[in-house]
Amino acid sequence: MKKLLAILLVLCMVLSVAACGSKEAAKPAETTTETKTETAEETLKDKAAKFDRKSQFLTVGTGPTSGIYFPIGGAFATALKDYGYQTSAEATNATGQNIQNILKGDCEIAIAMQDAVMQAYTASGAYEGKEAASDLRALMRLWPNYVQLVTTANTGIKSVEDLRGKRVGVGAANSGVEINARMILNAYGITYDDITPDYLAYGEAIDNMKNGQCDAVFVTSGLPNATVMELGVSYDMVVVPIDGEGREKLVSEYPYYAKSVIPANTYNNKEDVEGVFVYNIMLVRKDLPDEMVYDLLTGIFQNIATIKASHNAANKNIDITFGVDDIQLPLHPGAEAFWTDNGYIKK
Repeated sequence: MKKLLAILLVLCMVLSVAACGSKEAAKPAETTTETKTETAEETLKDKAAKFDRKSQFLTVGTGPTSGIYFPIGGAFATALKDYGYQTSAEATNATGQNIQNILKGDCEIAIAMQDAVMQAYTASGAYEGKEAASDLRALMRLWPNYVQLVTTANTGIKSVEDLRGKRVGVGAANSGVEINARMILNAYGITYDDITPDYLAYGEAIDNMKNGQCDAVFVTSGLPNATVMELGVSYDMVVVPIDGEGREKLVSEYPYYAKSVIPANTYNNKEDVEGVFVYNIMLVRKDLPDEMVYDLLTGIFQNIATIKASHNAANKNIDITFGVDDIQLPLHPGAEAFWTDNGYIKK
């Protein structure tokens, strides 16, 4: 009997120790889970830091050589080349072509106006009836593009309403400028049936205006625009205000437009001229690896001086401190992680 009791006592002690051991073993399991979570949060940043840039070729979609997309886009290519990537800057017809090139994979990043981008993304406006470009993603905010309507004094055009019956340069077909022109005219109750539209890039349209073959031209760009500046030096140029009820209707219907002024003496204008602007954004291919996109932004801001030196609009408006609050298009996950890590998106 004593022997049986001794055996039972030993068994109880063994089971008790095993139970305690199980409880203690549960604690390291919780710690391991927490460690894995912390590591997962750091992984993208770590991977970005180790990303093999030398094996990657980047094409940057810019714009026509006469506009400011071209020098600023070229500066992005230079900055990323200095950071270790193989790069090329491609001259394009700007926003419309850049949207398509991103979707087709013909370039990795590209500059575009946000109004056109959002219309493509939602299949609205100029893109109504087309398949929504749901694969578009944003990398960063760029500079504001001012919609400028210019003419010469001899045309007598002093307001948007005065464009009725006139020959108007509206930008290349389906370009960002043309989308701006159409939307602004519509806000004033004017359609293309009320004017003779000239589907030319604004550089060509301004040349036609100098020759008397065009009455007014829409130019959408940062300030100042070199082509408009040259016109103001050589001709009695008039910057037509975009104001009144038409402007109120435009900004209320389309939140990516904002009221603005073209400051006095930007060109030959002695006073501020009321107008509107819309932000440019940098698009990025949706299928690029998250760590690569994170690394691209790291490289861009490490070499931001190169980009700022390319144009006054870039110098004043492209900086990490401006964040991404103005971007309505979804960010690429790699970009979202970068902006979150830098404190510009709340976790």
